[in-house]
Amino acid sequence: MKIRITETVLRDAQQSLMATRMPLEDFLPILETMDKAGYYSMECWGGATFDSCLRYLNEDPWERLRTIRKHVKNTKLQMLLRGQNLLGYKHYPDDIVRAFVRKSVACGIDIIRIFDALNDLRNIEVAVDEALKCGAHVSGTLCYTTSPIHNLEMFVDLGRQLEKMGCHSVCIKDMAGIMSPQACYDLVKALKANISIPVVVHTHCTTGMGPMTVLKAAEAGADVIDCAIACFSGGTSQPPTETMHYVLSEMGYDTGLDTHALKEINDFFKPVRAKAIDSGLLNPIVLGTDPDALTYQVPGGMLSNLVAQLTAQKKLDRFQEVLEEVPRVREDLGYPPLVTPSSQMVGVQATNNVLAGERYKMVSKEIKAYLHGEYGRAPGQVNEALRKQVLGDEQPVTCRYADLLEPGYEKFKNEIGDLARTEEDVLSYAAFPQVAEAFFTRRKEQEERRVKYTMEEL
Repeated sequence: MKIRITETVLRDAQQSLMATRMPLEDFLPILETMDKAGYYSMECWGGATFDSCLRYLNEDPWERLRTIRKHVKNTKLQMLLRGQNLLGYKHYPDDIVRAFVRKSVACGIDIIRIFDALNDLRNIEVAVDEALKCGAHVSGTLCYTTSPIHNLEMFVDLGRQLEKMGCHSVCIKDMAGIMSPQACYDLVKALKANISIPVVVHTHCTTGMGPMTVLKAAEAGADVIDCAIACFSGGTSQPPTETMHYVLSEMGYDTGLDTHALKEINDFFKPVRAKAIDSGLLNPIVLGTDPDALTYQVPGGMLSNLVAQLTAQKKLDRFQEVLEEVPRVREDLGYPPLVTPSSQMVGVQATNNVLAGERYKMVSKEIKAYLHGEYGRAPGQVNEALRKQVLGDEQPVTCRYADLLEPGYEKFKNEIGDLARTEEDVLSYAAFPQVAEAFFTRRKEQEERRVKYTMEEL
């Protein structure tokens, strides 16, 4: 029996534990060893890595990807893409989506895991179509959640639709670690009985169920599971790679992994983790187990960001109140799965409600856009009183919102002007205009200083 493992330390593990602040220099020396470990794939890009590179790490995310590809010659590189949201927090025009997908594949991505936060598959059609045209492996994704309206039949139907769209695999994305072992077993079994493409399982250890859940996934016939090297596993991250390899091997599964390579990789990342803890970047609160997450359903990346934001405002003592407000906001919005960007929207609004001392006294522009239908079709019934309060008599959008957007590439290219030197720069600006412009300006100033110093030395 075979089951393969995707390593997440370069993307979701570090995103979940330390808000995606791991610079390239922290893992560059170990990439070639990771390439020999026998992973199915290495998730290394997408998600929040793009924003974090530009905003916090002073790195060009495209150059980061090309550098990883240069050192990883044998293992498939994987990214997470939010459909029409790409790697940002709003919907982008179709021409930008297609160009972004093309450039991602050209820079080294082999597998693109594509999802929509609301499971509105209209919002992934363009990204899936372009990824297929580029020859990438498309892993169509269903965002797992629990609510009065989500059930096994709904998820199986989503799986069928993803296969019909041409996806090469279906990923069950349990971003908050709330999928129980039995629920996972039942869902994987049901998908395997109804679709003919491989099934991938992604979960987190937030509630403590992660290792049990992926074990049951294997027993139900899952083809791939996501894990994180031990020192970056657990808590809000994924189950430990080495532990799952050991357990599955004892049960007769072939993971294809090299135990000695895994030890070398873990030993390398231990000081990286220690440095993050010492600096406060990795808050021990995200390393614990919290069964209350079964109620508030906060995903790992959102949890670490909430901690960081409340700490910065000296309001960490209100953390529990914010977590308790999250499911109430989610219900008002029609039970969206909590995954980027809906998780950020719900988290910010819950924080606003708690800190303001009054619910919806301040409503974020993203919540307004959500209620207007700009993120797609809400899974369930939205609180109409809230929608009326925010939109007045304005009617929400019912079509695919991107159909209302004009092509954007030339507009963005003209806006950024000479600060953009490449197509990648234009796409970075399209995704994060202010953040990318600030990055380009810093880049230009740094180069001018280097030229000045060189001339002075001469």
